[in-house]
Amino acid sequence: MRRQKPDSCGLGPALAVIGGKWKAVLLWEIHQQPRRFGELKRLIPGISEKMLIQHLREMETDGIISREIFHQVPPKVEYSITKFGASLDEALTPLAEWGSKHAKRLEAAYQR
Repeated sequence: MRRQKPDSCGLGPALAVIGGKWKAVLLWEIHQQPRRFGELKRLIPGISEKMLIQHLREMETDGIISREIFHQVPPKVEYSITKFGASLDEALTPLAEWGSKHAKRLEAAYQR
């Protein structure tokens, strides 16, 4: 019997887009409404400015968020979810529900 590659089930490409500690959280915050950089930094305690910049750039490159620059003083930049990103967000909803349902069990396992 021939074993399939991990990417053949579709998880590889999906996890490549949302992999890392912060991307799914960023997507969650941005899907609710367009967000500014400083707002995201405040909403996600613990994320460094460097990591926030890096993840936002990667997510923009992957096409799941868009970056809009408003030419004003001071300059304003907003990040919003794209249709492609919204489809990913919909796919993550069952995973988030699973996490909420099993959070206590998982936390107990981490304590051991």
